[in-house]
Amino acid sequence: MIDDTDVQLLHRIAGGDQRALRQFYERFHGVVYQFSLRTVNNAADAAEVLNEVMLEVWRRAATFAGQSQVRTWLLSITRYKSVDLLRRKRPSEMLDEASLEDEASDQACPASLAIELSQQGEQVRQCLDRLKDGHRQVVYLTFFEELSYPEIAAIMDIPNGTVKTRMLHAKQQLLQCLRRLLGSAPT
Repeated sequence: MIDDTDVQLLHRIAGGDQRALRQFYERFHGVVYQFSLRTVNNAADAAEVLNEVMLEVWRRAATFAGQSQVRTWLLSITRYKSVDLLRRKRPSEMLDEASLEDEASDQACPASLAIELSQQGEQVRQCLDRLKDGHRQVVYLTFFEELSYPEIAAIMDIPNGTVKTRMLHAKQQLLQCLRRLLGSAPT
């Protein structure tokens, strides 16, 4: 189902409406940034991709054909821009930067439980980061963006079957990694 509001924003952007671009940015910047971050693994690079994607939206808004959701079209552009950035970077620049996240304290949660959940969340992030780019992207789009396999296939420009295969392999790798990190015996 195509969201008419998003399509209307694209039509206005195609007509040169900068206010529409600001609205579009407010609506989608988080999705674009998070998806890019899962691909480039670097906050500064993800911000650069976000800027490139929004510039591309400004330039190409009129090319949206309405054959998919605006979000699918946008994430497809994001994927291409992210991969392009990775190709342009030299290997020495692609080293992962340690990211420090603000830790939010939950007053209702006992400190020991909060610490345990935080550690488990970090272990899940570590396992996600170890996945190949294609597998990590499929997991992100499925679980964080709640997209269907056909939508993911369109974004990534791959067959639906490949999405399913990548998800199967990603789940297996995540399970193995989490078992190893959490010290659980295989079942």
